Amino acid sequence: MDFYDLKLGDKVLDALDAMNFTVCTPIQEKTIPILLEGHDLIGVAQTGTGKTAAYLLPVLDKLSQGNYPKDAINCLIMSPTRELAQQIDQQMEGFSYFMNVSSVAVYGGNDGIRYEHERKGLALGTDVVIATPGRFISHMNLEKFDLSKVSFFILDEADRMLDMGFYDDIMQIVKCLPKSRQTIMFSATMPVKIQQLANNILNNPVEIKIAVSRPADKIIQTAYICYESQKLGIINSLFKEEDIKSERAIIFASSKLKVKEVTRALQKFKLNVGEMHSDLDQVQRDDIMYKFKNGYINILVATDIVARGIDIDDIRLVINFDVPHDCEDYVHRIGRTARANHDGCAITFVNEKEQEKFHAIEKFIGAEIYKLAVSEELGAVPAYKPRDICRRSGQKHKTSGVNETEKDKYSNNKNHHNNKKKIFSSAKEKNN
Repeated sequence: MDFYDLKLGDKVLDALDAMNFTVCTPIQEKTIPILLEGHDLIGVAQTGTGKTAAYLLPVLDKLSQGNYPKDAINCLIMSPTRELAQQIDQQMEGFSYFMNVSSVAVYGGNDGIRYEHERKGLALGTDVVIATPGRFISHMNLEKFDLSKVSFFILDEADRMLDMGFYDDIMQIVKCLPKSRQTIMFSATMPVKIQQLANNILNNPVEIKIAVSRPADKIIQTAYICYESQKLGIINSLFKEEDIKSERAIIFASSKLKVKEVTRALQKFKLNVGEMHSDLDQVQRDDIMYKFKNGYINILVATDIVARGIDIDDIRLVINFDVPHDCEDYVHRIGRTARANHDGCAITFVNEKEQEKFHAIEKFIGAEIYKLAVSEELGAVPAYKPRDICRRSGQKHKTSGVNETEKDKYSNNKNHHNNKKKIFSSAKEKNN
C-alpha cells in the first residue's frame, strides 16, 4: 500500500515525498488508519519494521491541523535509550519539515546548555517531547511543568524500558497525564509484564501483531563452537580476509567490562575499532556513532545498548562475542544487519558453557545454525553437545542434537576454514 492510499494530509505527504517514502511497511499500513481514528493501540513488531513512522505520521498529521494549545506539551514520546531518542528526533525533523510543529529531545549525558534548552522546552510548552524516562523524571523532580494537556502518549520499545527498570518512572509520569489522552505502545515482545502495563495505561486498545520475532531471511546465520580463549583469535583471522576486513561490523559482548577488554585486544590487532557502552558520556557516544556511521571506524564493539533502534543500513556483519542470554536479544542483535534489502551475516561464538543457551536459540528460530570450522592454528575445539550439558546440569531439555556425520562436517571441514573469504557465499549455500 502507498502512503497516498492513507488519509494523511498534504503536509505529511509532502514530507514523505521529500524523503522518498512511498510504500508503507506492514506495521504502518495496519496501524496508521487506526491511530488516525483516535484509538489506543498496542503494536507488537520487531525493530526495523518502521514503527517510528507508524506512530509519528498520524500524530503529526493531527498536530498540523491545529486545535492544540501552543503553550503546552501535546505529545510525549518515551524511549528506553538516548540513541533511540536521538533517532526518533531525527525522523521527527524530517517528517515535520513542512509543518509548524515544534519538538524537543530530552535525554541524559548532556552539558548544562543542553539541559537548559530542555528545561525551557518543557516549561514553555512544545508540541512533541521525545524523552528517556530517567532524564524526564529528573526534570519533573526539579521543576513543575504542565502535562495536563498531553493528547498523545507514546511508549516506544516498552519491553526494553521495563527490562531496564523504568516501570515505576513510567507510572509516575502516567499519573500526571490526562485520562482523555490517546495512548500508543510499541513492543517487540508481549510478555506478561507488558500485558499488565497495557492494562494499566491503555483504554480499550486495538492490538496489532506483525509476525513473530524471527531473524530476517536475508541474514546468513553462522556460529563457531570454540573455547573462550579462542574467540579473539577467530576475530583476528576473520578481519585479515580481504572480503571481510573492510566490512562495517558490530561485535556484541555481554557486559561493558567485556566490551572494553575486547576493544583493547582488537586495537592491538591494529583493527579500526570503537566501543559503545553506558560508561561513555553523551559527547563520547555521539562521537563514536558519528565515526561509525561515516566510516572512520568500521568495527563497533558494544553492549546491547545498540541492539535495538539504531538505524544504520549497510552493516554487513554482526558478531555475538557472547551468546545472548535471551533468544529475543539474539534476534535484535543480528537484526542490525541485512537491513534495507541488503544481505548480511551473523556469527555467534559459542564456548562450552554457552551451548545450552545457543541450542535454545536454535530451537526458538526453528533452524539449526551452520557451524563454521575453527582454524587448526587456534587448537582443538569443544564438541557441540548441548544435550550432554543439559543432562549434567540436571535439566530435562529435549533436543535433536547433532549427529556424528554433521559434527564431522562442522569440525573437520578444513577447506571451509582455508577459504574464510567465502564465508558469506558458503553459508548462504548451506541456508538455501
